Amino acid sequence: MLAAGQQGWAPHDGPLLKYRVNLRFGEELVGPVSAARESDTMPPGWKFGRVSAVAVNAKDAVFVFHRGLHADPVMIFDADGRYLRSWGKGAFTSPHGLRIDPTGNVWTTDAGSHQVMKFTQEGKLLLTLGKKGQAGASHDTFNKPTDIAFAHDGGFYVSDGYGNTRIVKFSKDGKYEFEWGKPGRGPGEFNTPHSVQVDSKGTVYVSDRENNRIQMFTPEGKFLRMWTHLGSTQDLFITPNDELWMITHRENVEAGALNTLGGRIFRVDIATGRILGALESPGHSIHVTPEHLIFIGSLTGNVLRWYPGWPTPF
Repeated sequence: MLAAGQQGWAPHDGPLLKYRVNLRFGEELVGPVSAARESDTMPPGWKFGRVSAVAVNAKDAVFVFHRGLHADPVMIFDADGRYLRSWGKGAFTSPHGLRIDPTGNVWTTDAGSHQVMKFTQEGKLLLTLGKKGQAGASHDTFNKPTDIAFAHDGGFYVSDGYGNTRIVKFSKDGKYEFEWGKPGRGPGEFNTPHSVQVDSKGTVYVSDRENNRIQMFTPEGKFLRMWTHLGSTQDLFITPNDELWMITHRENVEAGALNTLGGRIFRVDIATGRILGALESPGHSIHVTPEHLIFIGSLTGNVLRWYPGWPTPF
């Protein structure tokens, strides 16, 4: 029994998501304990640095974007965590976001070089936006871009989020079209637009991280509504059938103090913002597969693979 003035554990935010976790995906194989104990399959001397992003392609290969000193910044693993290949050495200054578009191209945002790049899955460079090492807010420069999302017309949105406070829309061939946003706390204003996603109707969702809210816009950038009850969101992920997932934190000061530890995975009703399920997890990036595997890229230097399941009580 609790004494007067004592507090017990607070309930979860929404129902508990019943998942188990592989803590060291890419460094231990998925499977029985005997398999997990196999030596890591990366090249000798390689390990993850801070993992800023993770994405899974249509064939279940897992792309990891990280900031290690020795290993290539983009590493690809099979579904069991076995190293397949890697690329990108020397191409990035401070890896941040990585997404795979509907046709299978790999897009990255580099907050250090102020660039957005498009690659094949084998690492061939197809397109570069922004000027390396040159911060700006013009039609052809960025200032520490954070994320990318794909529009229904074949174009894409870039959250130009650490140095600037804007969302920039480009055509499918990388031509500037328009932008919106400015510093502030009002509708359509931002303080670190950190993540951007698009749902099946074309609505654009922006994690306005340091304002502790998510804002929604039309495809043309007209403000629709905002949610202020979901904390300081690091990353958003919307599945093809409009399941909205996120890795978030209670509020921005706590998130900064804990350096992305103490976070939560939320599944949220995309129409109302109601929390449908939650579980505790650190993290900077989230990707959810059609089988409801949850991959988290963590600045602790880990890739977490959450899978549905729950231990049998003792």
